[in-house]
Amino acid sequence: MSELILEKLGKRKYELLFFALIQHLFIGVFLTDLTFYTRVIWPVNMLLLGLGSIFIFTGKHSWKHWFRNIHFIIVLLLPIGIPFFKDISWYFAFLNINYVIFFAFLFLELLRFLLKPGYINSDIISASVCGYFLLIEISTFLLQIFEYHDFNSFKGIDISSPASIFTDLVYFCSITFTSIGFGDITPNTHITKLITAFIGIGGQFYTVVLVGILISKFSSKN
Repeated sequence: MSELILEKLGKRKYELLFFALIQHLFIGVFLTDLTFYTRVIWPVNMLLLGLGSIFIFTGKHSWKHWFRNIHFIIVLLLPIGIPFFKDISWYFAFLNINYVIFFAFLFLELLRFLLKPGYINSDIISASVCGYFLLIEISTFLLQIFEYHDFNSFKGIDISSPASIFTDLVYFCSITFTSIGFGDITPNTHITKLITAFIGIGGQFYTVVLVGILISKFSSKN
C-alpha cells in the first residue's frame, strides 16, 4: 500500500514541488504575526519543501541523493535556530548561503530534466513553473546575504524581523523578474545594484530559453 502511494506521489512530483514553493514564498499573504511565522511556519515550510523535492532526485545510491538528504537536514534545522542565534551576525549569512545552495541544486536538477526529453507533457509545464519560482528563491536568499551584512543594502525594506526581510525580498525579486519595478524597494549599494541587474537579466534569459525549449518540444511532438 505504501509503495503504491509513493508511486502515485512520484508521478506528481513536480506538482508537489510547485505547491511547496508557492506556500513557502507566499504563505505570508495569510499571516500577520511575523514572530509566529519565524518560529513555527518557516520550519514547517522547509519540511514541506523537503517532502516536495524528495522525488526530484532519482537513484537511491547516487551522490545527489545523499547530498540532498544531508543538506536538507541542515536547511531544516537552520530556521529552528533563529530565535536562539538571531543576534549572531554570521548565523544568518550561513543560513542564507545554505539556502542558495539548496535551491540552486534543485534548480539545476530540474533544468536537466527540462532539457532531456524531446516531448511536452504536464510534467514539463509543472517543472517549468517550478524553475521560475526556484529562481526567485535563489535570488531572495542571495540578496539576504548582503542585506544581513549591511542593512543599508536596500532602501524600503522592513528590517524589524527576519520574516519581514524575507517577505520584502520575495516581493522585490518577484517584481524584478516580471520587470514591473514599482520603485518602493531599491538597491542602495553598488554590489546589490549589480546583483539586482544580473537577477533581472537571468529571469529574462530563463523565460526566453524556456519558451524556446517548450516550442521545440511541441514541434517535436507534432
